[in-house]
Amino acid sequence: MPPTQAESVIKNIIREIGQECAAHGEIVSETLAAFMVKAVVLDPRNGFNMDRTLMKSDVQKLIKLCVSRLLDSKNPSLDTIKMQVYFDMNYTSREEFLKEHHRIFESRLGSVTREITDNRACSRDELESLYRKIVSYVLLRSGLGSPTDIKVVREATAALQSVFPQAELGTFLTLSKKDKERQLKELTMIVTGIRLFNRDCGKGGEGIDDLPAILQEAIPATTQHIDSQLQTAQDQAYRYTAILEKVAKNPLMSMELQPFMLKEALYNVRQYEIFLQIILSDIIACAQEVEMMIKQLGAQLEQLKMTIKSKTAVPTSQVFPTFIALSNLWTSFQNETVLISVLSNLTTHLEPFLGAHEHLFPEKVMQNLLEGLTVKTDVCRMKEHMEDRVHLEDVRKQEWLFPETTANFDKLLIQYRGFCAYTFATTDGLLLPGNAAIGILKYKEKYYTFNTRHAAYLFAESPEKYIDLIKEQAQKNAELIQLLELHQQFETLIPYSQMKDVDKHHIKPITKCESSTQTDTHILPPTIVRSYEWNEWELRRKAIKLANLRQKVTHSVQTDLSHMRRENCSQVYPPKDASTQSMREGSTRVPRPQIYIAGLRGGQSKITYGVKVNLTRAVDET
Repeated sequence: MPPTQAESVIKNIIREIGQECAAHGEIVSETLAAFMVKAVVLDPRNGFNMDRTLMKSDVQKLIKLCVSRLLDSKNPSLDTIKMQVYFDMNYTSREEFLKEHHRIFESRLGSVTREITDNRACSRDELESLYRKIVSYVLLRSGLGSPTDIKVVREATAALQSVFPQAELGTFLTLSKKDKERQLKELTMIVTGIRLFNRDCGKGGEGIDDLPAILQEAIPATTQHIDSQLQTAQDQAYRYTAILEKVAKNPLMSMELQPFMLKEALYNVRQYEIFLQIILSDIIACAQEVEMMIKQLGAQLEQLKMTIKSKTAVPTSQVFPTFIALSNLWTSFQNETVLISVLSNLTTHLEPFLGAHEHLFPEKVMQNLLEGLTVKTDVCRMKEHMEDRVHLEDVRKQEWLFPETTANFDKLLIQYRGFCAYTFATTDGLLLPGNAAIGILKYKEKYYTFNTRHAAYLFAESPEKYIDLIKEQAQKNAELIQLLELHQQFETLIPYSQMKDVDKHHIKPITKCESSTQTDTHILPPTIVRSYEWNEWELRRKAIKLANLRQKVTHSVQTDLSHMRRENCSQVYPPKDASTQSMREGSTRVPRPQIYIAGLRGGQSKITYGVKVNLTRAVDET
């Protein structure tokens, strides 16, 4: 049958199952109906062949079987399947929940954001209307008060005007859409930080809930409630286990108790216990986050007080980053509040799936069945065989891991959620916790624990035999596929809550063991180099002998390709000082000036007349 046709047939079957159940007053989701179809087909007792195309009669038989199982309100197996489907549809990891929460939050704010970013206000009234919309946006995004509360609006408006006056709307309108959205988010964080700081100073904080105090009160209350529910479920599981242990030893008693469906009830309680432990671990993680954030909040507020003190004006570069940090912290508080609320509601909605126990096993019936029995807890069972460890010399064919030889012993993903594989396979589905201290069997990159050493030895002799028995048991009780994490053997039924654990199968044990090495002396034949010299002066003498530089000249050549690629050098003898001498000395000189003045002594006249006479010889006459 082509895949599209097969898918169409399956959808029709699921729809008919839903209609049949609705006709009998039972509303069944498509997910639950699809899971039930798979469970009925997998059960070999129903006679469906997976390799053969379903005939019309087969389809009718399948629908009838599914409807009958879905309408059996007193069957703990159906309650377990419903619990698994509900948990799978409503539970998600912390990271994905916060991611989805932010996506929904942004989608709800989308219309308000578009009204602001697409606004083309021009007149004064339009600008005032736009500013009011920005105030409403800030309140909606921050979650600090209602936009319809006048006091809250006034406080938010005053805080916004201190960082974004109405006069700056013109500049805001000129920005691109992305820049507007970015600025709106930044303004929201700054205004939120201002309001939180004013609230801490006692000068504002209208409509702001004390989330740290609320969380500090809600987390212990939720944890206490889950702890009590977990303790009740575990006590019930211990009682069922004690009875089933007695039944496993007495075959006649098993025939009498078959109508009571004790195994199915045990599976139901164990699954409920596992889900509560998952929720409790998430709440503990929330408590740790809240404790850390409360310290950070106090530190940020103290830093703001030291920065501002009594100053009338403070640089924005000093306070705005702290306001934004305050806003981010408060958003984290809001996220933790929503997450705690969701986990608390999830716990509350899981409780109705335990309703069949009171009808099937009233207290009088349980007292009669438990008469003469000792109810043991999981911890007591482990302590009984704590020292009864596997001896490696007895089982050398298989690989065993122990706490002292494996560094990541606690991080290994144990098959069947840590329940004893041998006990489950040989006692028709009894769940007993395995004791890792006895030793963990590693078989085909998977890890198995057992409740006793004897069980470990028997399982190690032929693991495939017992693994097949467990698979057959899971085909008869489909709720075991998720309870024991058998999704690798039934790949089409992987629940979301186990999708994140798939990668853990690749965790390999880091084992430690004693080891030693020894190196042989002179593995290779000796190789003595006769020409080796240790004396530096002898090496220098040989070098001078090989390269007689007194009779050699070093040349270097540089081409276009090697230009500027590497340094070139040459070696020459240093230059000497040279001088020359002529045969005789020669010199020349100019004529000596000879100038006379006559008539200085006077004469017969009273006026003296001097005559200047130049007797200097010409240059060419000398």
